[in-house]
Amino acid sequence: MRTQIKEWNTPHGILQYCVDGDRIIISGYQGKDVGLKIPAMLEGCAVTHIGKKAFLSNKMLKEIALPESVVRIDDWAFAYCDRLAKIVLPYHRMEIGQGIFKDCFSLEQIADERADEGGKKTEDIAYLLAAVMSRLDAFYLFDFENAGTTGWLVQWDGRMQSIMDREDSEGFSKMLLCGEEDYGSKENNLDYYKEQRRREKVRLAMLRLMHDYGLDKGVREKLKEYLLAHIKGEETEETWKVVVEEYGDDLRYYRFLTELGAVNEHNFQAIMEDMGERHTEMKAYLMKYYSEHYAKEDAFAMFEL
Repeated sequence: MRTQIKEWNTPHGILQYCVDGDRIIISGYQGKDVGLKIPAMLEGCAVTHIGKKAFLSNKMLKEIALPESVVRIDDWAFAYCDRLAKIVLPYHRMEIGQGIFKDCFSLEQIADERADEGGKKTEDIAYLLAAVMSRLDAFYLFDFENAGTTGWLVQWDGRMQSIMDREDSEGFSKMLLCGEEDYGSKENNLDYYKEQRRREKVRLAMLRLMHDYGLDKGVREKLKEYLLAHIKGEETEETWKVVVEEYGDDLRYYRFLTELGAVNEHNFQAIMEDMGERHTEMKAYLMKYYSEHYAKEDAFAMFEL
C-alpha cells in the first residue's frame, strides 16, 4: 500500500509528511521560506523522522529548527542546501544517515534550542560542531551528547592540527593520477593547489580562534602564528585574501584581523589599495583603527573613501 503524502502550510511553502503508526516522517518541502521551524506534532503524532532527501538542494533556506522529538535524520536530508547557515537540532542521541549536510558550504552553526541561553560557550560549540562536517571531514566527532566536553574538544583540536600540519602539496600528485580535475584547468597548477590548501587552513584557524572555548594556549599561539605568516605584505597573503574576498563586508573578520595584529603600519596602505572602491564601511573601520594605533596624521586624510 502506497503511503499517503500529506501537506502542512508554512509561511511561504508546503511541508510534506506521512503518518507511520504513531509517528510523523517529514518527506519533503517546497517553498521559499528563508527560516523554517518544524512542528513537534502533526495530527496528534510526534514528528520523529526527517526523511531521505527531504530538503535536498533547497536554494532558499538559511535557517531551520527541528523539534526535540526528532530521533532520526535520513540520508542526504539537507544535502546541497547552498544557503543553509544554521540548523537547530536536539542535542540527544539520534540515528544519522549518510551525507545529511553534503556540500552545505554555508553551514556555520549546528545549535540546540538552548543556544540563546548558553552565552559564548554554547555559541562556540555550535560553530565547532558545524565545522566537523564542513571543514574537518570528521564524522566521528558529529556527537551531540559529548560536543563541548573536554574529551571532544581535545579530539576536535587534534583533528584540526593534523590538517594544519599537512604539506600544502599533499594530495596533488594523487589528484593528477586519478584525473579528478580537467586537463589544463587551473586546479592542475601546483601553485594554485597549494594556495587553496593554505586558504583552507586559514579558514580553520580563524574559526577556532574566533570560537575559542577550551582552546589550549599553545595551540592558540600556533594558529595566530600561521595567520600572521600569511597577512598582507607577506610572501603569501591567504589570511588577507580569505577575509576580503570571502567576508568582504563582515565587520567581525576585520575586527579579528586588527585584534590579531594583522593590520599594521607596514601593510595598511597596500590593504587600502587592495580594497579599492569596495567595502566602504570596512575601509572606514580600518582607517579609524590605523589612526588610533599607528598614524601620525589622520588616516582619513590619507585616503578618500
